[in-house]
Amino acid sequence: MRDNGIRARHKRRFKATSDSRHTLPVAPNLLDRNFQPATPNQAWCADLTYVWTDEGWLYLAIILDLFNREAAGWSIKSRMTAGIVLDALAMAWRRRRPAPGLIHHSGRGSQYASHAFQDKLLEYDMICLMSRKGNCWDNAPAESLFNSLKNERVHGKRYHTREEAKTDLFDYIEPFYNRRRSHSSPGYSSPTGFMKASLRDQTNLERAA
Repeated sequence: MRDNGIRARHKRRFKATSDSRHTLPVAPNLLDRNFQPATPNQAWCADLTYVWTDEGWLYLAIILDLFNREAAGWSIKSRMTAGIVLDALAMAWRRRRPAPGLIHHSGRGSQYASHAFQDKLLEYDMICLMSRKGNCWDNAPAESLFNSLKNERVHGKRYHTREEAKTDLFDYIEPFYNRRRSHSSPGYSSPTGFMKASLRDQTNLERAA
């Protein structure tokens, strides 16, 4: 390996983000991997991930609209408390203002099962659904986003500070992922491009009617 200039990649740091070993109530998995709703703001999925920096761990909570796979809300914090998922939910709600009855699907982590988060879902008139225990495929779209983020941006980089990592994560999520990155699910379009095209088609149908 030395003669050929090959270096081994060190094992990536692992940090658990879901603690389902709690006594808080959990919701059923009624979404049943139906990840293609017919309209925007019909079903959202949420999840947490982590990024290592020289100053310690940094956590990212995100909410995806399953209709166009857009990151409708997100939050980045140095602590993995209920506050991070509450902030992501608040951002998504302010941006979208969904009608009552929206499905919010997440894992069974204590952040999502917390009384504070469940109270906020009730305030927003959202329906809480959760993945089955230990089944990451029940929240596959969010896992796919995190996989893209880690492989396309995070892995192979060294963040000296949390602020440096926050800036890079924002740059990936908003200008790139939401607005420019093509996705197979929304017809190989960007999330915002797919949303604009869908709204335009709906307007044309209403005018034709």
